[in-house]
Amino acid sequence: MIETINQSQETAILESFIELVKSPYGDFAAIGKLSHFLNNPATLQKIVDFLSLTSQGKQAFVDRPLLGKIDLQQLHQLPKHTLGYMYAEHMIRNGLTPPPVNEIANDQFTFLGTHITETHDIWHVVTGCNTDKPGEVKLEAFYIAQLASDRLFIALLAKNLLKTAMYEVELCEQIMDGLSQGWIMGKRAKPLFGIEWNRLWETPLKDLQTSLNIS
Repeated sequence: MIETINQSQETAILESFIELVKSPYGDFAAIGKLSHFLNNPATLQKIVDFLSLTSQGKQAFVDRPLLGKIDLQQLHQLPKHTLGYMYAEHMIRNGLTPPPVNEIANDQFTFLGTHITETHDIWHVVTGCNTDKPGEVKLEAFYIAQLASDRLFIALLAKNLLKTAMYEVELCEQIMDGLSQGWIMGKRAKPLFGIEWNRLWETPLKDLQTSLNIS
């Protein structure tokens, strides 16, 4: 069934998209506004249904596991080859703070958004995607391959392509390499959604990548 968008929704989407294009990179308020208009309940249900095709995804929507409190300094004391150390190193090096401790998600849609948001930087580490512009594009393409019909990540990818065309066309080759590599890597990899990462901090990162078919 084809999902239709009425004129008022279309106007809101286009206006929020233009606002995001004009915003600096990493403007989460503008991203949230665009997400609100793009990913309506029907779209979110399609994503939930797709992710529930695997036993891991289906169980995640039952248990709704969240990361809980993260102590970066404690993780940074783990052996350097572990997921926990590499995640802490990524966060500290980029001046990032751990996601806030979230309450139990009361419904599938809330869990979907919370889980994707709070594990974003873990996905950066596990996929090896940098936090520069080509790296973000690479991860966005990976998300699209893993989440199927998530309109937000398609829009974020479109936004970054437009910003590249307008302001940094010299990055075109790096951006397109990142897009193609992220898409292929996301299609080949096992699903990352629903993994309880806080149980894997002491696991060697390379072992995780091998088990998830990420090279």
